[in-house]
Amino acid sequence: MQKDLIIDVSPAKVDIALLEEGKLVELHKQKADSNFTVGDIFLGSIKKTMPGLNAAFVDIGHRKDAFLHYTDLGPQLKSLNKFVRDSRAKKRNTHLLDNFQKEKDIQKGGKIDHVLKKRDLVLVQVLKEPISTKGPRLTCEITIPGRFMVLTPFYNNISVSKKISNPEERKRLHALVESIKPKNFGIIIRTAAEGKKVADLHEEISGLMDTWKQMYHSLVNAKVTSKLVSELDKSSSILRDILNDSFSKVVVNDTETYEHLKTFLETTAPKHAKILSLYRSKKPIYDTFGVSRQIKASFGKTSTMSSGAYLVIEHTEAMHVIDVNSGPKMNRKDQETAALQVNLESAKEIARQLRLRDIGGIILIDFIDMRKQDHKVKLYKAMKDFMANDRAQHTILPLSKFGLMQITRQRTRPEVNIDTSELCPTCQGTGKVNSTVLITDDIERDLEFIMTSRPSGKITLHVHPFVYAYLKKGIKSPQRKWYFKYNKWIKLISEFEFGLNEYVFYDKHNDEIRLD
Repeated sequence: MQKDLIIDVSPAKVDIALLEEGKLVELHKQKADSNFTVGDIFLGSIKKTMPGLNAAFVDIGHRKDAFLHYTDLGPQLKSLNKFVRDSRAKKRNTHLLDNFQKEKDIQKGGKIDHVLKKRDLVLVQVLKEPISTKGPRLTCEITIPGRFMVLTPFYNNISVSKKISNPEERKRLHALVESIKPKNFGIIIRTAAEGKKVADLHEEISGLMDTWKQMYHSLVNAKVTSKLVSELDKSSSILRDILNDSFSKVVVNDTETYEHLKTFLETTAPKHAKILSLYRSKKPIYDTFGVSRQIKASFGKTSTMSSGAYLVIEHTEAMHVIDVNSGPKMNRKDQETAALQVNLESAKEIARQLRLRDIGGIILIDFIDMRKQDHKVKLYKAMKDFMANDRAQHTILPLSKFGLMQITRQRTRPEVNIDTSELCPTCQGTGKVNSTVLITDDIERDLEFIMTSRPSGKITLHVHPFVYAYLKKGIKSPQRKWYFKYNKWIKLISEFEFGLNEYVFYDKHNDEIRLD
């Protein structure tokens, strides 16, 4: 599957579009002043514990206190807290854990107020970005991700990605990592590590340990609520997590970002550095690669597919509801087969929409009713296949007896919601327009003013096709009258996107002549 990453950099934000086979599947936005990113590590302070929720609220510098649930503390919490205390008290002089005496694991079903109390300092990592009125969600199970592996301090186990299916390769990777991993550090081997040599793995472990060392030195003298480790910027983190041989190009329109990504790729994936290119055209990068058009077509309440079938996507407080509609083109003769075809096409589009909008929580899908059980099973398996590329954790349930499919999907950032509606250029949102019979009077009045104020230079008039036809009609057309009146030919351009009462004058430099 061919993948392209298009990165649009502006002073205020960075927009990132992931295309698969030319189809927009993910859209990421990062504000220039964003202070919280999933993966950032902070030194937080317990603000208060909530035994009823079995959770604590933590101050990490956000206007809303961050949320830390007992289940996100991790069994090694006491060891982590001991490391923090000893480091800040100068009882430790190294980031290594070779001689570190680990504490006993906390109980799996314990109580928050038995392990944490108000004003305790705790090392936390952002698990979910602030969403709506909620602050960030945190975890104490610290992880430091790389391209091939993830480093997990205070653990000793090695786990291999389930997507590496070859048993021999799994054993090989396990044995290699076992021989090079630091003591009291766990390792999660990612899918990208498949086929890699020990030198590649050793180099990455060294880099991950350098990050841990940086975190340790920052921890020693850090003020409470300080950020100790920043996650990579959004574009680099996406490349780190999903870059593989199926990527054909990565295009960015900013020189500084290009140089940063080039250095990142040359360091982590040298053979992929050649797919990176700098976009230099004046035309917006999203327009060139068709991203803008796809954004307009993909967001909104409805999403229409090529067959004419369409989805209606509704959002409630508790869940998201998607209704599948066949549209007017459905074959009415064999409704069962037609229903299956529409449902399969819709399942593929729904999988794309969930990734594109980053819809999380409970999703309820009302597919077109099908009678045959094998068709229902086929739809269920197809949905699982379509969502296989979704990096967010998700669970899909088979169709219920009412023909409904339930999906739960992890949400780590606010849902992407883009308003694709535009202000009517003719009425400016009022619902009323000036009398259309006066349009030529308005044009001639403005033309008179232009010819008086700037008599020299080329003038071009862009108008609606109907007005264009009227201004050129006949031997005594208005355009010819203007020529004899001003001794200048006014060029006319027909604009299909214009409203009937809309018109614009341009000068010889193709700059709009503003009359207001």
